[in-house]
Amino acid sequence: MTESPAVECVAQPQARLGEGPCWHAGEGVLYWVDILGPCVRRFDPRTGEDMPVARFEERVGAVVPRTQGGFLVALENGMAFLDLPSGRLERLPPVDPRPTTRFNDGKCDPQGRFWAGTMDLGEKDPIGALYRIDPDGAAHCMTEGVAISNGLAWSADSRTLYYIDSPTRTVRAYDFNPETGAISAPRAALRLGEGDGFPDGMTIDAEGKLWVAQWGGACVSRWDPDTAERLARIEVPAPHTTSCCFGGPDFGDLYITSARVDLDEETLARFPLSGSLFRVRPGVCGGPSHTFTG
Repeated sequence: MTESPAVECVAQPQARLGEGPCWHAGEGVLYWVDILGPCVRRFDPRTGEDMPVARFEERVGAVVPRTQGGFLVALENGMAFLDLPSGRLERLPPVDPRPTTRFNDGKCDPQGRFWAGTMDLGEKDPIGALYRIDPDGAAHCMTEGVAISNGLAWSADSRTLYYIDSPTRTVRAYDFNPETGAISAPRAALRLGEGDGFPDGMTIDAEGKLWVAQWGGACVSRWDPDTAERLARIEVPAPHTTSCCFGGPDFGDLYITSARVDLDEETLARFPLSGSLFRVRPGVCGGPSHTFTG
């Protein structure tokens, strides 16, 4: 593995469950969520300002820009269009209204469809699912039997979807049809060891390598999905490292989110930056965060 570059803490909001970083290339800023805040946050690297720009009365799992303006957010049981700065919500029909699940991580594919999965509120049973929301608002259940739906990434040729169900410690690969959004042929691309924590959020770089945030592992690691080899490890001063995405003018900045939830006082004293937003220049670039075309 290559030597780990040092990370920089760029914001310290003490997020309870920071997640879902999404680079907005048009604005040159990073949007991310505090699931338990519950709020959408906006970080401006030009000023260093990080602040909540929308607050909710229910948990929020993910936020992505829309091509026609505004944002799509994954709320507890379904999706909604979010207008900023007014904070006005336009709710879409409920997708998974069960009281035992909630939406977690989500991301758009290169064709502008939104993918988000649900998870067991007890974080144990495989009662969640992965959904695809098409630009016309139609929701499709893509796979079931999920315990904690998390990271998503697509290969540069849009022929492979990578997906994480955290308790399995596995990043799965699927054949992906970019024209229809169908997935098939699930298989394991890589698996974390017992001492590595759990795979959480994920992104992919310009060389086709996966970057996986490790909950309980205090790091983000780079993997070759074709060989399952870990190529690099970037240590993060937060045990619950949650997700990552590339941003910046050249997409050479890797932004990393973290959480404070489920850490005792002794651990928080050792890792006071838990819940912060971090940034690192890993030496490789990524690509833009995709927008929802609906």
